[in-house]
Amino acid sequence: MSSLKEIPVAVTYSPDHPLGTGNVIPILNEVRHALQRLASTGDSTAIDLASIPFGPGERDQLLQTLGDGEIQATLHALGETLIRETAYPGAWVVTHMSPQGMELTTHIEVTRTPSLLSTPQRDIEDAAEALAAYLHEQSIQESA
Repeated sequence: MSSLKEIPVAVTYSPDHPLGTGNVIPILNEVRHALQRLASTGDSTAIDLASIPFGPGERDQLLQTLGDGEIQATLHALGETLIRETAYPGAWVVTHMSPQGMELTTHIEVTRTPSLLSTPQRDIEDAAEALAAYLHEQSIQESA
């Protein structure tokens, strides 16, 4: 019976990605399919980058390949949330930070508008009531 030490093992890596996982191109293809689905059905997709293994530099390569679009937004609630359109309209990178500035999660959202930028119905109703109350108060003050 032979020992495991006698079994030859060769480890090879792609010359483009030494120690890489090769996940950049598959994720870009997933974004492409999600954009096609958004265009044809209106269905949105979210890709959680924390759930995908990356080798050194691959995540940065993915984000650089997606590039920057025209729109960027920063939300300030329980830490910053950075939302930026990529060079491919409809594909957004959304990064949630802790109050201490540490990255908590990063997603690629393929959607017309990232969900965090969409005003909830109740907030719209509250805003209409608040503005009506303000205008009512102003009309009382002007008539006095």
